[in-house]
Amino acid sequence: MSPSSSRNWLLAAVCLAALGMPLSFTGPAVVLPAIRDALGGSPVQLNWVTNAFMLSFGATLMAAGALADAYGRKRVFLLGLAVVALSASLLTLAPGIVAFDVARALQGLGSAAAFAAGTAALAQMFDGAARTRAFSLIGTSFGVGLSCGSILSGWLAESFGWQSVMLSPGAVSLLALCIAAPSMVESRNPDAMGLDMPGTVTFTAALSLLTLGVLQAPDSGWGSPWVLGALAGAAAMGAAFVAIERRVANPMLDLTLFRFPRFVGVQLLAAAPAYGFVVLLVLLPIRFIGLEGRSAIEAGAFMFALSGPILVVPTLAASLAHRFSAGAISAVGLLVCAVGLFWLSRCAPGTPLAGMVWPLLLIGAGIGLPWGLMDGLAVSVVPRERAGMASGIFNTVRVAGEGIALALVGAGLTALVTAQLGNVAAASQAAQRVTTGNLSQALALLPGMDRAGLLHAYGAAFGTLLYVLAGVTVLTAIVVFAFLRGETHAEAGTVALESTAC
Repeated sequence: MSPSSSRNWLLAAVCLAALGMPLSFTGPAVVLPAIRDALGGSPVQLNWVTNAFMLSFGATLMAAGALADAYGRKRVFLLGLAVVALSASLLTLAPGIVAFDVARALQGLGSAAAFAAGTAALAQMFDGAARTRAFSLIGTSFGVGLSCGSILSGWLAESFGWQSVMLSPGAVSLLALCIAAPSMVESRNPDAMGLDMPGTVTFTAALSLLTLGVLQAPDSGWGSPWVLGALAGAAAMGAAFVAIERRVANPMLDLTLFRFPRFVGVQLLAAAPAYGFVVLLVLLPIRFIGLEGRSAIEAGAFMFALSGPILVVPTLAASLAHRFSAGAISAVGLLVCAVGLFWLSRCAPGTPLAGMVWPLLLIGAGIGLPWGLMDGLAVSVVPRERAGMASGIFNTVRVAGEGIALALVGAGLTALVTAQLGNVAAASQAAQRVTTGNLSQALALLPGMDRAGLLHAYGAAFGTLLYVLAGVTVLTAIVVFAFLRGETHAEAGTVALESTAC
């Protein structure tokens, strides 16, 4: 096989892997009520359906990149794809929700390995403008998966059941594996120092304990010894991680990069989509299907209005970056997103698509502007020789931030619903169930309340949550503008859409 043909087949395989990753993220949110009916589970266990994937993906992304450099990018890429395919099968065979959550964590590990190794291999095979085009195609593939994932999952669920939704990322990964296995050339970094095991362990432990504490808080209370212990453990592991990374010769995370103010601004920008956009990819399908009783296909149409702009708006941002500063473009985008969040807060449960499409489009379009610049900024605001580490930190902050945001926002919504229900027995337990889409169990815990009253309480709580998210988004826009204002960034525009991950 010629080198040119080998490169093209590799690009096709990595694009397929990028297409499958958002399917792994958005699909379970669409079919969560069906998963609950089939496997049972408490509200905390159901929250881990999404968080287990995001946590394992974000916590191991940098470690996967180090392993790929040391032991072979092809080997790690194929192994990651195989793990995604295997875990997809295990999800359909899980005897209960705990086994399902474990398989979701395994799927996150496989996705991290495939993403880190695949993009590293592409960076070795392509140079200059060809590399930019290759990574832009990866970004486009991810955008297609993110935009169409909810509609595809809704159609699969309606036609073949929730198991087909779980199998779809595995099918895409198997196709990518079949393409890459015969065509991909092995490569590694001869100077790679291997895995920073102490850093990896403490970083993963800190994220895991933080997520565990936040998810358990609505059920046990923030003052519970279990919750306080988990949060204290997270703080201790975080401090240990920082101490380790400051001392080792080849750290997993180079903390000195945070001396660059513009780099800090990029990390804040990376976190913005988590609470302004990504959390809605999980919360809205639960609301539409589990609470409002819409079909999975109808919910997918709503979600396409939210995520569809990601397909086109980043290209606009890339062209604008040659004339305006990245800080200005990103700040404007976040402000547009905040307007959409505020508008959406006025939409009560049951609002038809015509009444919700514009706020959803505003949120997606607003996030699309910084989305098109973030990856290029991640490497352009630091010295060139440190671009690889900067990109790894950026993607880790983005994915890990999404997992933490999901946990915090979910806990916040539960607390707000509890407050709306007032001082009634079992208010907290009912709130936990309604926020995971289990309306019937919530009503069973509230014998004096009917469906309309409960939906009204949920709608008021959801609106308050969106007010808060809009406020945080506005604050982030101001801070990002302060850190990233200045000259235009042609390089950020040129590299826009590279390596866009969920």
